[in-house]
Amino acid sequence: MSRPTCIHSVVTTLLFALLALPSFVIAAEGESIHHVSAEVCANCHQDIYKQWKGSMHANSTALKDPIHGTFYQMVAGSPTEEGVLHKASGKYPICLQCHAPNAAIDKTTKLDAMAAYSEGVNCVACHTLKSYKGIQGKDGKLQLGLKAYEVSDILQAPAGINDGVSKLASAGDDLFGGAGLADSSQKPNPHLGEPVEYEGEEIPALAMEANPRLMKTSDACMGCHDQRNNPHGVPLCQTGNEYMASGSQVNCLSCHMPIANGMADHSMGGGHDPAMLKRAVVFDVNAVEDGDILKTTVYLKNQLPHAMPTGAPFRNLFLKLTAYDDQGNVVWQNAEGHPSKSDPQAYFSYSITDDEGMPAPPPTATKPGDDTRLKPHEERELVYDIPAEGVVLVRGELFYNLLWPGLVKKFDHLPTDLTDPVLIADYEQTIAVN
Repeated sequence: MSRPTCIHSVVTTLLFALLALPSFVIAAEGESIHHVSAEVCANCHQDIYKQWKGSMHANSTALKDPIHGTFYQMVAGSPTEEGVLHKASGKYPICLQCHAPNAAIDKTTKLDAMAAYSEGVNCVACHTLKSYKGIQGKDGKLQLGLKAYEVSDILQAPAGINDGVSKLASAGDDLFGGAGLADSSQKPNPHLGEPVEYEGEEIPALAMEANPRLMKTSDACMGCHDQRNNPHGVPLCQTGNEYMASGSQVNCLSCHMPIANGMADHSMGGGHDPAMLKRAVVFDVNAVEDGDILKTTVYLKNQLPHAMPTGAPFRNLFLKLTAYDDQGNVVWQNAEGHPSKSDPQAYFSYSITDDEGMPAPPPTATKPGDDTRLKPHEERELVYDIPAEGVVLVRGELFYNLLWPGLVKKFDHLPTDLTDPVLIADYEQTIAVN
């Protein structure tokens, strides 16, 4: 059986097994806070829950993200089995520290055992982060995911409740009991520290405190999104390093959790969100006649405070530049098919290699290769000489892809919405015919 077929069989079997699972345990009163399902939070925070439910945070585990699931099967094993170890190191899989942090607290690998495990980065996974220690451990090794944080059993919030003044007023001589000094909502609130009943549902006590230094800054993100090395020390994800190099003072939340209608957007768009991708790069094409040649300049500017693309090393961009005649026929193009080999300047990626300099997958790469991605805030121009004869239109297209071309072929079990390139920018220039 070929590897792609084998992977396809494993993933298919896994999906059917998941469909047959009984309802997840939601977490009973008195259990640890990291066992509390997002379903509990949804009782009051319905809009936020809907946004989060469609996010990659909610779909971060090997149960729900087919790309991560494929790599997890390769380097660890089944996410529905207990006692799974990282095959190369023989240790608890480090990827669970980010992709299934509530399970990592319990050192379990059976992610279908509880909703809070299968939900990946759910409400409590983020809102119990107390302080950021950084990813550099005292032993010189990276401490990733939850290991980079002090974790609390009290929910951490950007602002908290802040009703102390009204409590003081109500206990004193104020005839109005502090009215108007605090939130006037009469809804029962489990964040005051006592369990409540809300619309027929029993909500456990979920005490909350203000923590703006973490919850309103990039510190909330860096434990998982700063840098990730493979077992050979080769940098894979390195968004934090890129952000620091940019010198930006705009934090991650400003782009990935913007405020709309008074609420932070918990869909947290990124590389899977076409709308976010389309905002990332300024893209322009300018063709100027120079005798029988069209001197054509493709302009790109990365507007992001990190590389484009960033995150997993197999994400990439590529450019297609095409000239058409008045019948819509292609008379020139910068590359037939993918330009990675025939027009390397039109391919923007971070490559990792083996000792011989040959391309290697993330788990086994031993060296970083060429990095042709757009650096933070970088402006880049690509120049092409296009034969002018018969050309009436020049069209440029910029595509984003979650996987290297080789992985697209290898992982043929993945759905096409994950393997097909996404058009994130295009530009057309009409050429006057003399």
